[in-house]
Amino acid sequence: MDKNSKIFLAGSSGLVGSAIYKRLKYFGYKNIITSKKKNLNFLNQKKTEIFLQKQKPDYVIVASAKVGGIVSNNSFPANFIYENLAIEKNIIHGSYLAGVKNLLFLGSSCVYPKKSKQPIKEEYLLKGELEKTNEAYAVAKIIGIKMCEYYSKQYKLNYFTIMPCNVFGPNDNYNPLSSHFLPALIKKIHFAKIKRNKQIKLWGSGKPLREVIFSEDLADICIFLLKKKHGMNLINVGSNIELSITNFAKEIMKILNYKCAIKYDKSKPDGVKRKKLDTSLIKKLGWKKKYYFSKNILKTYESFLETYKINV
Repeated sequence: MDKNSKIFLAGSSGLVGSAIYKRLKYFGYKNIITSKKKNLNFLNQKKTEIFLQKQKPDYVIVASAKVGGIVSNNSFPANFIYENLAIEKNIIHGSYLAGVKNLLFLGSSCVYPKKSKQPIKEEYLLKGELEKTNEAYAVAKIIGIKMCEYYSKQYKLNYFTIMPCNVFGPNDNYNPLSSHFLPALIKKIHFAKIKRNKQIKLWGSGKPLREVIFSEDLADICIFLLKKKHGMNLINVGSNIELSITNFAKEIMKILNYKCAIKYDKSKPDGVKRKKLDTSLIKKLGWKKKYYFSKNILKTYESFLETYKINV
């Protein structure tokens, strides 16, 4: 991939997609193709295939997906499996029909068995039962991973998947019913601060461990892997920033300079107890990076304030 390559970025308005777009621009890539949902809905197979045939990109990045937290995944499994299957099927197959040789698909660590050994290796995929609360989303993502594997094998293509841990950053989703845990914590602690509340409520026990990565760091990894000939189908991406939900809340309180008590709503599910990814493979491929949690939480918080026009 060089600076003049034609790159189609599906999902450029989302958390990861917007970060990839920003970093591609930063590194001087000039020929980036994007599309808005009102102009191209990836659920429509025919329109997706026509678009790709017309554009004929050199590279495709699939960052488009229907995503959400535990409650939305558990409440609307039919929506999650149908929409994600349709999006990935239409883009991956449409890319093949358009002659695209290189495609990167964004997976999710929830595809691994809920009782995986820790840290989780790529080879553990399909080696056990999935977590029920997000099974529909995970099954759809597994299909996308396998599509990339089989299309690469049968048609001699470079279609592969990267598997990130929990992603956070600017342009995240802060809806209390559909957000992931980290933006939910930022929002809860922010409003506790401005309202001078003495406590916040967390879903579940607060004990599950989670690993997180900043969206722009993930974007840099995507670019790194697209530029590299590696021949891999599935590559884990983690940061080693791993804490319990409770300790993430306490760290964010320190960063936002506001301390309050934590109450737990144990009627809500915890999800998987731990999801720590083994990143030996990407390190062997030459990726080296230091990750800065506090600095990147501040960037995320500033974006949250700007997006919602909040004055501190």
